[in-house]
Parts: sequence; structure tokens; C-alpha cells
Amino acid sequence: MATSYKEISRVFKAFCDENRLQILDLLRSGEKCACKLLDELHITQSTLSHHMKILCDAGVVIGRKEGKWVHYSIDEKGAEYAQMLLKQQLTLNEFIEPDDECCNK
Repeated sequence: MATSYKEISRVFKAFCDENRLQILDLLRSGEKCACKLLDELHITQSTLSHHMKILCDAGVVIGRKEGKWVHYSIDEKGAEYAQMLLKQQLTLNEFIEPDDECCNK
């Protein structure tokens, strides 16, 4: 597999938290300022920063600084990459060699 399991797990980790899923849902309608995300989520700034770091490190979200706030949006290429990884992980191999060592004795 060309992509390392560590890289795959970093992407999937982005989707393993209710707050991050809610953030992604909010970003589906377009770019949002961190202040708007804070208002919607009712979490602290440090908690939002933690979640945004995970989403950005996974390549699913990008941020751009404007003044003292960061504006976040879904990264289209990152989203496509995440979709490809999920499909890759759930696609069965067409040919699997029989395991002669398994339970046949």
C-alpha cells in the first residue's frame, strides 16, 4: 500500500469526534470564522484550536488568518483524498491467495 497506515489513521482520526463532525458540517456551507464556530459549538477557544489542528493536520480543513481570527474551510483536495482512502480501505482485493497454513490440519 502506497500510503502509510500512520498517514491513513491521521486522516481518519479527524472524523472520530462529535465536535469535529459538527465543525465539518458547519463548514459544508462555506468558510467560517473561528468566532462563528465558537458561537455555534459552545466550546472554549483552546478546545476549538485542538480540533482545528487535528482537522488541518489531516488535510481536510484549511485555515487562513485574517486579523486576529482564522477563517476555516473544507479543503477540496483533502476531502477527495479522505474519500479515496476510505474507498481504498473498504475495497476487497480481487485475488487473494489461499492460506494453506490456516486451520486445515
